[in-house]
Amino acid sequence: MATTLDIARDNPNAPTVTAAAAASLSADDKPTLVGFSRQELGEALGTIGVPEKQWRMRASQLWHWLYVRGVSDFSQMTNIAKDLRAKLDEAFTIARPEIVSEQISVDGTRKWLFRFPPRGAGRPVEVETVYIPEEGRGTLCVSSQVGCTLTCTFCHTGTQKLVRNLTAEEILSQILMARDRLGDFPDAATPQGAIVPSEGRLVSNIVMMGMGEPLYNFENVKKALLIASDGDGLSLSKRRITLSTSGVVPEIFRTGDEIGCMLAISLHAVRDDLRDVLVPINKKWNTEALLAACRQYPGLSNAKRITFEYVMLKDVNDSNQDALDLVRLLKGIPAKINLIPFNPWPGSQYECSDWERIEEFADIVNRAGYASPIRTPRGRDIFAACGQLKSASERMRKKDREAIAAS
Repeated sequence: MATTLDIARDNPNAPTVTAAAAASLSADDKPTLVGFSRQELGEALGTIGVPEKQWRMRASQLWHWLYVRGVSDFSQMTNIAKDLRAKLDEAFTIARPEIVSEQISVDGTRKWLFRFPPRGAGRPVEVETVYIPEEGRGTLCVSSQVGCTLTCTFCHTGTQKLVRNLTAEEILSQILMARDRLGDFPDAATPQGAIVPSEGRLVSNIVMMGMGEPLYNFENVKKALLIASDGDGLSLSKRRITLSTSGVVPEIFRTGDEIGCMLAISLHAVRDDLRDVLVPINKKWNTEALLAACRQYPGLSNAKRITFEYVMLKDVNDSNQDALDLVRLLKGIPAKINLIPFNPWPGSQYECSDWERIEEFADIVNRAGYASPIRTPRGRDIFAACGQLKSASERMRKKDREAIAAS
C-alpha cells in the first residue's frame, strides 16, 4: 500500500524552511545562491563587501558547501568566518523549497510535490519530482516547467496549462532535495526501510522527463545541468544525464553542443498524421525534420545512442506494421528504443496495449538490431509513472497577477 509521509514527523532531521526564510522566499526578497555560476557567486560576494581578490577562493568554498556537502544553512559552513556567514545570511538564502507531500509507492518509487515562490505567477507554484530506485542505480525524474504547453494527448501533464518556467535554482533544488531526503550527502542518514541501490550513489542518474518541455526552457535547464555535472560539485556524469524532448528541433543540436548530455526523443508514432495528434508539436517540426536533427546530434555514436521513447497505446500505434515502420524510420541512427506501457490517468482516452502485443512489437524491433527494453511501470499507485505527473498550479489572469504584485 502506498504511503504519504508527514515530512517533519517521519524525518525530524530533514531540512526545513524557517518561517522567516519562507516569508522571504515568498516575497522574493532574498536572492538565492543556488544555481549561481562561480562567476556570479563572486559578484554576489562583492555586493556584501568581499574584496575581489578573494572572490575565486570564497566562491569555491560556497560551491563545495552547496554541492559537495549539501548544506542548506550558512551556519553550517564552518571554514568561513562567522561575520561573513552572518553577512551571507542577511543578504542571501540557500534554503530548500517547501515539501508539500512525499509519497512512497509499493515498489519503492518516491514522489515529491515541491512548492516554489510565485516569481511572476501571482501565487506559489508546485511541481512533482520522482525517484526510481533500481539495482545499481537511482534515477531522479526532474521537472523543468510548471505545467506544459505541448498538450500531448496521452500525457497527464499536458492537461495542465503552462504556468511558468522553472529557474536553474528550482531545477537544481529538486536534485538537492532528493539527495537530502534519501541521505545521499556526506554524513547523512538514509531513511530506515527506504528502497535504494545497495551501493554507490543513491541519486546516480538524472532524467529531464518530468513536467514540462525542457527545450522550451533551454537556458535555465542548461545552467542547472552544467552545475549538476560539474566535477567539483554534484559531479554527475553527463552520460548519466538524459534530456527528453518532444521535438523542439532548433534546440536539439545546442543540447549536445552546449550541455553534452544524452538525448531522448518522445516519438510515439511513425506517421505524421498520428504524431500530429499524439504529439502536436509535430505540426511545427515534423518527423522528417526531427530525425534530421537527431542525425546531426554532436557525439552521436554506438557509445552515445539516442533513446527513442514510444508509448504503447492499444489499437493506436502498436501494430506489427508500426514496429516495422519504426525500424525503417530510424535506420542509420545509433538508437535505443524504450517501449513504455501506457500509464492511465483520470479522463484519459487511451488504453495500454496488451502485454503480448508489446512483447511481439519488441521482438520485431529487437530482430532488426535495436535494443528495445520494455519499461517496467513504476509508481503507478501514486501517479508517479511516466506521463502521470501533474500539479494543481494554475496560471492566474494577468490583471490578477499585477494586482498581487502591486499590493
